[in-house]
Amino acid sequence: MLTGPLNDLPAFLGFALQGDWLAVPSADDLFRMLLRWSHFVFGIAWIGLLYFFNLVNVPLMKELDAPTKGKVIPKLMPKALYFFRWGAVGTVLVGLIYYAIYIIPSDAQAAGAGYHSWLGIWLVIVLVTYAIIYPLIHKINDGRALAACIAVLVIIMSCVMIYLFKGNKTIAIGIGGGLGVIMMLNVWGIIWRYQKKIIAWTVDNADNGTPIPAESAQLARKVFLASRTNAWLSLPMLLLMGVSHGDYIMFIK
Repeated sequence: MLTGPLNDLPAFLGFALQGDWLAVPSADDLFRMLLRWSHFVFGIAWIGLLYFFNLVNVPLMKELDAPTKGKVIPKLMPKALYFFRWGAVGTVLVGLIYYAIYIIPSDAQAAGAGYHSWLGIWLVIVLVTYAIIYPLIHKINDGRALAACIAVLVIIMSCVMIYLFKGNKTIAIGIGGGLGVIMMLNVWGIIWRYQKKIIAWTVDNADNGTPIPAESAQLARKVFLASRTNAWLSLPMLLLMGVSHGDYIMFIK
């Protein structure tokens, strides 16, 4: 009863070896596959730790007393933040390479636009958006008000990209990748920069009894707002990355 499929195996292997689906991939195909795989690995490390911080670590730290924090934070946070920040760099860097080599050129050529000009314009739009978001995180302490302001800015950024660029992949990955760049800048410009100080103060307090500066609470709040901003921005970012390779956004013309 089980020998039937085995009898057909030689014929199947003969067909498979002649088929294109077992053809040796080109160097460009391998490089493209390596980029996509690396992007996924770095992204899983980055976003996974982002969700861990927001869903697990923040509630836990609220329940710990100062002596316990003095033991937990020095052991947990430096290593977690190491993989967190470099996961962000790896995700964005590999994504930018893929976007620049495989996405923008074809759509720009089809639209009769310059490849380098499109890439430069995209980068300027993203950086200008973050240049507005960065001071908002420092000036607005209310989470809901900050979320509303950032939502408006992201919508404006998205509308500008939809207006300027053509092609589903260029638009979807352009907006999603732009959100990723903003998130990475939050990681390095706010979260890691302030967490270094908080960790050092916590260690000094645990080892030497040095009082933690009052500034620590303010920095911790900014870290929380930046991290929570990234958590919310990750949702549309992942959605846009997912739909960029299908026909789900053909209504954008």
